This record gives sequence, C-alpha cells and structure tokens, in this order.
Amino acid sequence: MKLDWKKTFFIGFGFFGISVIWQLYNSFVPIFLQAGRPDFEADVAGFGLSATTTGVIMGLDNFAAIFILPLIGVWSDRVRTPIGRRYPFILTAAPVAAVAFILMPIAAGMIEQSGSVAANLPVFVLFIIGAGLMLLAMAVLRTPVISLMPDLTPSPLRSKANGVINFMGGVGVLVATFGLSRLFDIQPIIPFIAGSAILIGAVVMLFVTVREPKVEDLPQVGEHEESEEEQALGALRSFSIVPREYRRSLIFLLLAIFCWFVAYDGVGTFFTSYAVNVLGVSPGFAPTLFGIAGLMFIVFAIPAGFLGERWGRRTTIRIGLAIFAIGLIIGYFIGNVYVIGAILAFGGMGWALVNINSLPMVVDTVDDPRLLGTYTGFYYFASQTGSALAPTITGGIVDLFGGEYRALFLSAPVFFILAIIFMTLVTRGEAHREPMTVASAVEE
Repeated sequence: MKLDWKKTFFIGFGFFGISVIWQLYNSFVPIFLQAGRPDFEADVAGFGLSATTTGVIMGLDNFAAIFILPLIGVWSDRVRTPIGRRYPFILTAAPVAAVAFILMPIAAGMIEQSGSVAANLPVFVLFIIGAGLMLLAMAVLRTPVISLMPDLTPSPLRSKANGVINFMGGVGVLVATFGLSRLFDIQPIIPFIAGSAILIGAVVMLFVTVREPKVEDLPQVGEHEESEEEQALGALRSFSIVPREYRRSLIFLLLAIFCWFVAYDGVGTFFTSYAVNVLGVSPGFAPTLFGIAGLMFIVFAIPAGFLGERWGRRTTIRIGLAIFAIGLIIGYFIGNVYVIGAILAFGGMGWALVNINSLPMVVDTVDDPRLLGTYTGFYYFASQTGSALAPTITGGIVDLFGGEYRALFLSAPVFFILAIIFMTLVTRGEAHREPMTVASAVEE
C-alpha cells in the first residue's frame, strides 16, 4: 500500500489557501484595530482600540473553531450530493471568506477620523461584519477541507498524508509572511486581495484535481473521522476514564501545553504591533521578521523528533522552552532588528523541539491504545484553549505595562517558565519500549 503523493499534495492546496488567509489576518487585523492611538506608531488609519480589546476580538476565531467546526464536521458527514459531502461546504464558504476578507481593509480605508470608534461607528460595524463573516466562513471551510485527507487516504497512510497537509500549510504561512505581507506597505488592501485570490485559486485547484469517493463508497452515517475540535470536546466528557495513577502527570502536562500556547500565540498576535512600535519597521516588513520563526520551525521539525527520541521528550521540550524564553528575555533589553531576527530563528528551533514532541508525549501517557483518541482530545483541548485565551491575556499584559509592546518579551517567558515548572512534575509520556497492542491491553 503506497501513498498517492500527487493527490495528497493537491488535497494540501486547500490547507495552503487557508493558512495564507489566517497568517495575513493575524498580522494585519491587530494593526487596523489599534492604529490611531497616540501611543501607536503606525502610518495606517485604525480604530484606536486597546491591546486588551484587540486581544478579545483576535481570540474569537479560536473559540468559534472549538464549537463550530465539530458541528460542520458531523453535518458534512451526513450530506450526500453529486459532487460529494465536502465540496458543497468548501465551494460555498470559500467565496464568502474571500469577499469578507477584502471587506475589512475596504472598511478601514473609509475611516475619516483615525483612532476613534465613536467617530467611525458605521465603518467599524462594517469592519466587524467583515471579520465575523470571514471567521464563520473559515470555520465552515476548514473541517471539510481537512476531512478530504482521511476520506481519500487509507488509515495506515494517514500520518504521512497529514505531514504533507501540514507542510503545505507551512508553505502557505511562508508565502504570506515573506511575500504578500510586503505588499501592505504599498497599499493595505493589496495583500488582502492577493490572499483572497490565492484562497479561491487553491480551492479551484482542489476541486479540479481531487474527486471525492462515489456515494456508494462513502461510509455509512455514523462512521465519523473526528476533527481536532471534536476530540477536544470529547476529551472533556471523558476525563473520568483516565486511570487515577495517570491523572496527576497528565494534568501537569496539559497545564504546560496551555502555558506554552498562551506564550507563543500571544507573541504571534501582537508581534506586528511590537515591530512597528518598538523596532520602527513598516507594518509590511514586520510579518516577514516573525516568519523567520516559522521557517526555522519547518527546518527543524524532523530533527526535533530525532532529538526527542535520543534525549527523551520531557528533556527535549524543556530545552526548547528554555531556548525560546532566554531569547525573548534578551530581546526585551536589546530592541534591534537583527538581534530580534536571530532570537526568532533560535525561537523557531526551540518551538520545534516543543511542538513536535508534545502530542506524542500526551498520547503515550496511556498504555491502552484504545484510548489514543481520547488523549489526543486532551492535547487539542489544552492547545486550543491556550490559543483562544492568548490574545486576551497578552493584550491585557501590554495594557498593564501602559501600552508598552516590549512587555511581550516578558509575558511570554513567564508562561514558558511556568510550562518548564509544570514539565518537571510530569512523570509519564516517554516513548514505550515495546509497541502496545489492543490485545495486550485487554490481557492486562
């Protein structure tokens, strides 16, 4: 049995387009929301919101994902149309997301008195409508796109296929940060138009090259491949089945995961604001600078797995957290573009050591392979909750420091250090010496 690499890469185009949109959204929407404040140095018209309020708005997409995506997943499982189960959602949601995405810079371009929501209330309402429609459409789009992989890939090959899908997503992030972001300095609307065009082009490429299984070959209703969000919600209902002797270690591991996602996604949300106000770079260059971390993560993703096997996952994760935390602390005192670039390069390496080894550590907390899905759900719940709360927590800390975005380089290390402390209390999760089978679990 061999993976159809060509088809898998074509499936990955859907995730590629989604990643481009999200990267541009996270880079520039915080600029529009905060620009216009006297202490915010960006030559862009905006609504003058505080970092805390901006964080609340930026966290809505993660909360929406936790609750909307599972519903869309189940709904698309039950649909039967001549073009398949997933494409009705994909072909409907993608154009809505593309148009709504462009609506935001259009609204921002209509601002007459920068820095005031009250003076631009109709425009602000239009901006929020665009953001809300985009978040809803992207939530509808994501699960059907991701579900095409398990629909068309046999179970033993899904790990390889998932690697391809995530690689394509990483390429999308790089295209957005190193390519499209620079267009913002020419005209803020240009990267939004380009991103929307890429999303539509990616979906068209997906539809033209990848056909869903025939109706008679589809699984019966109820045979459902759970999404990350469904597994997260399912884990909440299943915590009572965790053996008592495993709970303490698992809780500390999940707390660590929550903390390091608060740290990383908090920096990611406000880094463009930091780079513009502290480093003095243009809004279009700022995402390119942060993209260094993403690039180094991709480069070190595979080596991180080997190091986790050699050094042990817990040690490898703590080293990665320490590397990133120390770098950010240095960055707090040295606000230089080249130094920050180097810090982000090492930070991306550290993030690879952390992120690549964390999910395997969670699932290897259990000795029973029948519970792997439940433990995967625990991981997604901790990570998604951290990602959802990160913008609000980090924005609140920035405001606590008087709007000083340099505070990012203190708040994130605090959460990384908390994660290191929690990791010292984790006693399970290293790779099993012998593979555990369902039969052996039953025997025990």
